Amino acid sequence: MRFLMMHRLDESAPEAWNPSKEFIEKMGAFIEDSFEKGILITAEGVHPSERGAKVRKARGGKITATDGPFTEAKEVIGGFALINAKDLAEAVAFAESYAALFDEIEVEVRTVVEAEDIEAFTS
Repeated sequence: MRFLMMHRLDESAPEAWNPSKEFIEKMGAFIEDSFEKGILITAEGVHPSERGAKVRKARGGKITATDGPFTEAKEVIGGFALINAKDLAEAVAFAESYAALFDEIEVEVRTVVEAEDIEAFTS
């Protein structure tokens, strides 16, 4: 099964967007090990919300786009990873080992919809 992990950071914390050399090395080793074990499919960090936009469409409404930063949110997505795991428990255990690399972080784990899931909805 595939799982999407999204991690949230405090947008106002400068250290969240300027990692130390030691952290970069530690994260690099974690990513390399996870990739070699076949757990990690891909992972990326993202820039702060000031370098992004939100696109919204309300039901029956028009589409609007708003440039960042997004002042209504203290915590914003700081990056994501797509992983392989046998079940949610294994994905959560991986997310816990990932979170342990940080001083403070929130990681959301979501099951990815697979083709067989869609087939079950249409049968």
